Amino acid sequence: MRRRVFVRGLAITGAGLTLPVPLAGAAGAAAAAAWQESPAPAGQAAAHLVSVAAADPQHAWAVGEQGRNGSTIGTPLALSWNGSAWSLTDLTHLTYSGGLRAVAASPNGAAAWAIGTNTAGHDQLLAWDGATWREADFPGRGEPGTRLTDVAAAPGGRFWVSGRHGDRAGLLRGSRSGNATTWRWCRPLPDEAAPTPSGVHVTPGGEVWVFGDIIARWDGAWTVLPRTLGIRASVTGVLPVAHDDIWLTGFAYGVGGPPGKPPGVTLEHWDGAGWSSVKAPFSVGLLSGIVGNAAGQPDRISGWDFWDQKRAHYLRWDGTAWISERGPETPSTFLPEAIAPIPGTDGGFWSVGTTSFSPYPPAQLRVERFG
Repeated sequence: MRRRVFVRGLAITGAGLTLPVPLAGAAGAAAAAAWQESPAPAGQAAAHLVSVAAADPQHAWAVGEQGRNGSTIGTPLALSWNGSAWSLTDLTHLTYSGGLRAVAASPNGAAAWAIGTNTAGHDQLLAWDGATWREADFPGRGEPGTRLTDVAAAPGGRFWVSGRHGDRAGLLRGSRSGNATTWRWCRPLPDEAAPTPSGVHVTPGGEVWVFGDIIARWDGAWTVLPRTLGIRASVTGVLPVAHDDIWLTGFAYGVGGPPGKPPGVTLEHWDGAGWSSVKAPFSVGLLSGIVGNAAGQPDRISGWDFWDQKRAHYLRWDGTAWISERGPETPSTFLPEAIAPIPGTDGGFWSVGTTSFSPYPPAQLRVERFG
């Protein structure tokens, strides 16, 4: 799963700069060797993957967009994994053009859902039928004031979608019965001016959280956590371990700066009383997502290091701190835009993204796997 972090307009890629060579001990080298490229079929120029989800080692899905050129919206892009290779999914039957930006799958692979937006600005909910994605109805589809931003799977065959309905921020819940899923909107956030959450996360115990410019928990009623928004800041992921132990990832541009100025890393922790900044192994770049292990404990963060762009800069939780874990070196650049665990493996992960940092050709797809 996760959010779109394609950095539009960021043209600086380190050209003409002297990049420091990171030091790597034996443990770091061993960890980096575990991340490997998983060949992905080529999309059209300016292609990128923004979300990935796995049901088990044999079934995974990744979605994104291809053919984008600046402000010109491209067409939806989707890949599926069959246990041995990624393949392009034929989406020519869809009735709209635009990107796909989120995907989620039930642990047993019985259902998978994706979200996209057409060129008219209407959000779409798509269901996996075993071979391709099909548009599905949901309450408020096509109505003004309705938005869908992210989707997450929950225990018991449920799915949750963050978004907006009736011009109020909230959650859309999907309950599965047999082969059918029924969708309904929950009670909206109590503040009528609450911003639309950009993402949704479900813990292994079934707790539902939304995040973005607002951090809140839904359990039949809303609990909103106070947070001071950063300047030109984006939240890309939240990992609630407990009510007094929550991790947050993202990036922020701060005040002003020259054209092409890179963002700074955001890594924060909630201890039940307030948020505190946590020093990450690198500071210039972004963190694009965070995932936990099967028990919901912190595990991995995906990131882009401005000073080491030819390989992903993942962070691994060692029980007390986040430590560096590099991906394999690439011929050009790699921006990992999403990370997801692979159920049924001993700590396996998928990481997906693109080989450029602005929505122009020749950006192409890249997929990496750990374990």
